[in-house]
Amino acid sequence: MKTSTMTRHLREGCKNLGRNGWMTFASISAVMITLLTLGVFLLLALNIQHLVEKVEKQVEIRVMLDVTSDQAQAKQVEAEIRKFPELQGIEFVSKQQGLNSLKQSFGKQGSLLNGLEKENPLPDSYIVKAKSPQQTGALAQKIEKIPGVKSVNYAEQTTAKLFAITDMIRFVIVAFIFALAFTAMFVIANTIKLTIFARRREIEIMKLVGATNGFIRWPFFVEGALMGVCGAILPIVILAVSYNSLLNFVEGQLALSFLDLLPLYPVMLQVAFILLGIGAFIGIWGSMMSVRKFLRV
Repeated sequence: MKTSTMTRHLREGCKNLGRNGWMTFASISAVMITLLTLGVFLLLALNIQHLVEKVEKQVEIRVMLDVTSDQAQAKQVEAEIRKFPELQGIEFVSKQQGLNSLKQSFGKQGSLLNGLEKENPLPDSYIVKAKSPQQTGALAQKIEKIPGVKSVNYAEQTTAKLFAITDMIRFVIVAFIFALAFTAMFVIANTIKLTIFARRREIEIMKLVGATNGFIRWPFFVEGALMGVCGAILPIVILAVSYNSLLNFVEGQLALSFLDLLPLYPVMLQVAFILLGIGAFIGIWGSMMSVRKFLRV
């Protein structure tokens, strides 16, 4: 396509937005409302996914060694654990460290354990993490077979329930986002169809005087893309301001350590690109579907 022709299509597409003021306003408003709703749920879904991953990363394996194991045997066990490809990290916890942690867990009553320093009954241990939380069970079973390992604890039943819940949450989020995106496409495309339907006579006249289908389509494609992009800009601004206020409120006034929301950047940049892409795609797609009907003259 020639540069002059493309420039003409861009110019006509921009002009059409002003020529059909109320219908353009109705289309852009439909895009704004729908994409704002979709943006809210995208932010919610991304933060839920973030919290789910954070919970999964806290799953760890506690490897207890035999009480009689010495430093050399502990090193040998560690060397065997490091051979497993599922391993992400391993941390040694000495008897003394284990006793200190136990005292801290008792709080003020921890002083009752002061007499155990000389004859510490706790074994040395390792805290092991798998590369993927779902590999925790398989890794624990392998570690349990290593000579010198007394027991392995990773809360098997609790971990299995946790993964079942997180998988269900992911499925619900993905299904809901797809359903909402499909609804957005349907609503916005139908609104754009009404805009083009009001100009069907214009399309018929252009067709009768010899204009090609491509010559007629391109200005409408440009117009649809501009409506979609314009309809996405305001929701992006609203979402950015609102999400920033929410972050300040959670971090400043609530100060909830467990409610670890994603930072404004890059999450809003991701949402902005998604909304702009969806808006432009739906605008072009809606225009394409609508114009095709009136090209049959």
